[in-house]
Amino acid sequence: AALIIKWIKRFRQQNCQSSGRTTFSRADLSGQALTNLYNLRVMSAERMRRPLEPLKVELGPISHTGVRVTLEDGSQWLVHKGNGFGRSSQTVVTNARHMSNKWRVRGRSCRVRDFVRAGGIDYNLLWDNCHFGSGRMMDLGD
Repeated sequence: AALIIKWIKRFRQQNCQSSGRTTFSRADLSGQALTNLYNLRVMSAERMRRPLEPLKVELGPISHTGVRVTLEDGSQWLVHKGNGFGRSSQTVVTNARHMSNKWRVRGRSCRVRDFVRAGGIDYNLLWDNCHFGSGRMMDLGD
């Protein structure tokens, strides 16, 4: 197990130094523009995954993941983290236009019936109200 952990760490470090890292730009925004971005409302979020460089495969933790958010102005941004990705934080946000075609939506494809089912048949003001139902609906993608 220790050998596998060392192997994963080594490939994660290489990922940060590989050509795959050039698929985004750190200089998208700074200063007031970055503050404005941080204050925009997120309308939807999708968990994304791509192969971990240089392996070209996705297998559990041997991959790179992030969240693509669509904002109220319609723009899309990738929020993800990695060793050496940022300056004051290793979690960074970059314009989704910099995402390579290797990124894929992670998770299952849901239908309206899945949300209705997750909402539940019964209603109880204290124990199974709209808050519980909508929480179960939001958990569907996980």
